[in-house]
Amino acid sequence: MRWLRLALWLAGLLLGIAAEWGAWTDDPGGAAVDLAVGLLLIGLGLVAWQRRGSSAVGPLMAAGGFAWFLGNFASWALYLHRGPLVHLVVSYPSGRPRSRLQWTVVAAGYLCAVVSPLARNDEATTLLAVAVCATALRRYLVASGPERRACAAGLGAAVMVALAFALGAGAGLAGVDAGREVLWAYEVVIGLVAVWLFADLLWGRWTQAAITGLVVDLGELGDAGPLRDRLARALGDPSLVVGYWLPADGRYVDEAGRPVQLPTAGGQRAVTPIEQDGEPVAALVHDASVLGDPRLVADVAAAARLAVANVRLQAQVRSRVAEVAASRRRIVQAADTQRRGLERRLHRGAEQRLARVAELIAGSGPPLAEVAVALEAARAELREFARGVHPAALVEGGLAAAVTELAERSPVPIQVTGPSGRLPAAVEAAAYFVCSEALTNIAKYALASRASVRLETGNGVLVVEVADDGAGGADPAGGSGLRGLVDRVEALGGRLRLDSPPGRGTRLTAELPLAEAPGTGLPAMGPP
Repeated sequence: MRWLRLALWLAGLLLGIAAEWGAWTDDPGGAAVDLAVGLLLIGLGLVAWQRRGSSAVGPLMAAGGFAWFLGNFASWALYLHRGPLVHLVVSYPSGRPRSRLQWTVVAAGYLCAVVSPLARNDEATTLLAVAVCATALRRYLVASGPERRACAAGLGAAVMVALAFALGAGAGLAGVDAGREVLWAYEVVIGLVAVWLFADLLWGRWTQAAITGLVVDLGELGDAGPLRDRLARALGDPSLVVGYWLPADGRYVDEAGRPVQLPTAGGQRAVTPIEQDGEPVAALVHDASVLGDPRLVADVAAAARLAVANVRLQAQVRSRVAEVAASRRRIVQAADTQRRGLERRLHRGAEQRLARVAELIAGSGPPLAEVAVALEAARAELREFARGVHPAALVEGGLAAAVTELAERSPVPIQVTGPSGRLPAAVEAAAYFVCSEALTNIAKYALASRASVRLETGNGVLVVEVADDGAGGADPAGGSGLRGLVDRVEALGGRLRLDSPPGRGTRLTAELPLAEAPGTGLPAMGPP
């Protein structure tokens, strides 16, 4: 980069001499001023590029200087310097427009610079001057803290450039022939703008403003992108690499886990280490010109340290949440497995033995008839207990069959609609107990004349809806049954809703995901 800047300076010097060579004999004073302004833009721009590589101000200023000299070779390029100049003052101190308004004004500046009829039109030039002033003023007003103090310099430069644009356009609109005086004033203003922004960039509040913008950008979450992308965008270095230190392996890796090789000292790439309590945390590999100021290096390292700690903390929280959700799911599945096992043992053990005893007693004569009745009652109680533990109909016939059996035992007429196919065992169990609890509450408290159960699958979700036309007013905090259902449904990644306005019936809706997110063991359903 050092050799590139030197080559650009020599090219600018030769270009300037060639551009003003023909004017030395006719107007040596004007040629000298014109040459000085162009070289001032190029020279200060290259130095600013070296000293403040994370800002685009230096390259924009140098580009304006080259465009300044090109105007002496072709009439179409006479106003070419306006594009980088408008870009410079509107987006100072970063040199990168951030809002749609700034991008619009910058695009208008380049359009008026390239399209000759627009560039020579006094009305268009006046409108561009007003837009430049208004955009810089708005940016100053919405900024705060150190960034606002840095934007003040940009506002002053924008006003000066706008006045220079408007001065020539105003003279043309008024029909005043003041070409030489206007040209001298224009050149002086452009030179002052270059010196003004260069001085503020190196010795003003730009560093604090840059750090303020960096911290704000690093604090953005959601769609802001990975940490590397946010750092690269804030520092203006697309080639930036963030390496995370792995103590166990003794090496740096990027966010994808690929090894990161740190460059050797003295090259075009530099390393800014990020440490926490004296231990390495990460390292920034960047263009050596981006962080040339030691104060900026320290501030960027501190901001990046906070960002890295924030990323690690978020990763830890997400890991813990995933572990808790997986643990809840495993508990529910284990409980269902135990319920099915207990139901099978009751059915194959105690209930079958009682049935055999009942047969023997029934064949022994009338005196033992009362004992047979009592045994049959005991069998019925065992079957009812087994249904509460885990219904056999759910294992044998599926969810729709088990819910239909529930509805047939209810004293309230129940209409059941649902798919006949089988669903995951944990989902079927959760849906069954939702229906069981809801129908029990309807029979006990709802005073309903009818009710319905709707089971519907779609988009990878099972929707269970139990509704009645009863008294309503159900309170989910009034008993442990609904709270237990909420825990069971949420443990599977689903959600449970209760709608029970007084006097208008009750509607209980559960949504249960049917599939698991790949590689996580968790349901592929978003958060409630």
